[in-house]
Amino acid sequence: MGLLRFSTAGESHGEALIALVSGVPAGVPAEQAFIDRELWRRQQGYGRGGRMKIEHDAAHFLSGVRHGRTIGSPIAIQIANRDWQNWQEALPVEAGDQAKHKPVQSPRPGHADLAGALKYNFKEARYVLERASARESAARVAAGAVCKLLLRELGIEVLSHVVTVGAASLADAAVDFQKLRELAGRDEVLLNCAVAETEQHMKEEVDRALRTGDTVGGVFEVVAHGVPPGLGTYANWDERLDARLAGAVMSLQAVKAVEIGRGVAAAFAPGSSVQDEIGYNDEQQGGFTGFTRKSNRAGGIEGGVSNGEEVVVRGYLKPISTLRRPLGSVDFATRQPVKAAYERSDVCVVPAAGVAAEAMVAFVLAREALNKFGGDSLGEMKRNFESYLQQLKGY
Repeated sequence: MGLLRFSTAGESHGEALIALVSGVPAGVPAEQAFIDRELWRRQQGYGRGGRMKIEHDAAHFLSGVRHGRTIGSPIAIQIANRDWQNWQEALPVEAGDQAKHKPVQSPRPGHADLAGALKYNFKEARYVLERASARESAARVAAGAVCKLLLRELGIEVLSHVVTVGAASLADAAVDFQKLRELAGRDEVLLNCAVAETEQHMKEEVDRALRTGDTVGGVFEVVAHGVPPGLGTYANWDERLDARLAGAVMSLQAVKAVEIGRGVAAAFAPGSSVQDEIGYNDEQQGGFTGFTRKSNRAGGIEGGVSNGEEVVVRGYLKPISTLRRPLGSVDFATRQPVKAAYERSDVCVVPAAGVAAEAMVAFVLAREALNKFGGDSLGEMKRNFESYLQQLKGY
């Protein structure tokens, strides 16, 4: 089995998004309802814009799945853009009528508009917006859902919750994983916060931004439960698990910082209050080994290797760049000062970003699991995994 990898294609207002996933072993259940539920979760959250009222994301398998299971070949997933019907004349594949094009004449501060136009020598930013948009993350969620289904076969789950929105923040972000399961199972999503009172304060932050024509960012936390020790390595810099997770989450639109465990607070604390003390209990039930920890400030990773505790990754999301009260910019054609372009947009996307980050974390963990346990089929991989668990038990 080759290296697990995925790529996406498609534009925000194009006909569809495509996720192409290769390296998945044969025999993994490809549950349509699970994948569609993940796509639905990405669309939810208080503060989402009008686009989410148009789209009803669903995965359509084009290849790599037959009779409900993966077959070892590349998996192609299509997610239709319903808004395409409103943009066919403005963004046709063929030459079309240039008069119907909808140019982005003034770049938005904080968006890829100006940097992208300079890089590709575009005279305005429409094509930059179309690909740089966070709409692309829907395809990542579909790919990540396939990875989650693979991890589930190994007893590994990946979920998220919101820690901060604007000035509202959880006093204690140590949330039991069962609570995260409950949050993920809700049929109505507000801000995906584990504490109702704090969630209400977060809603007030979104309302304040909405009233003033502004946007608001925050912090999400992704937790991977059931990760065994031994994923990743300290042997090479680019194979360290924390480095790969940080890069994957940082690649999401609007994420400007990534934290593993309590890495930020650790930088300001003495070592004696940062490290996770080790104990041993040979009668321990349910763990991978008899080794115990009093805390998990390292976020489940030490020296670039998973240590058997929950893997915890935080993403720091800046406010969305598209403002209803636009900031100053410059017209591409005249170079004169104007207000930045505005298109229909969100006020807050922190819960949705958390779901997209789950997908990225799931992808990295699935790739590391395949690197360690191998297997062209799910059965072969699980046999290797079970053998490794026995090795840990006998250590």
